[in-house]
Amino acid sequence: TQAEGYKTAKIARATVDYPTREAHGTVIVVTKERRLYYVLPDGKAVRYPVAVGHAGMAWAGTAEVDRKGEWPDWNPPPEMLARRPDLPKRLEGGPTSPIGARALYLAEGKKDTLFRIHGTNEPEKIGQAVSSGCIRMRNEDVKDLYARVSVGANVIVR
Repeated sequence: TQAEGYKTAKIARATVDYPTREAHGTVIVVTKERRLYYVLPDGKAVRYPVAVGHAGMAWAGTAEVDRKGEWPDWNPPPEMLARRPDLPKRLEGGPTSPIGARALYLAEGKKDTLFRIHGTNEPEKIGQAVSSGCIRMRNEDVKDLYARVSVGANVIVR
């Protein structure tokens, strides 16, 4: 329908004007917009729609991409397992994994934050505040971002 087409266009990945002092290659997540920006040269950025942490689970701050993974295994942290004892302790990577096609692991001073920017097997939740703090992206978008981002890249979550 026309409404579905509008919704898809409204949340689609796009190159946009984005004047910032941050360096090319920086990732900026604006949680209230539910958007992630990958900074390009000349005042531009690639804008991606994302799902963010729900109330009380959101993380904000500055980190760096410590490592990257393709179709990574999912290992829920102890805090998540305490809240959701029904979850498996480990789930092998693949199309049914909640962490999706790619993951960027975030660290502060080489210490794992336990937060990730990752794909999802629930693309219908993009644009919502639903996660346990991680930034979720459609698998096709996280593959695109993964190809652009270098290990060591700065990540700013506002």
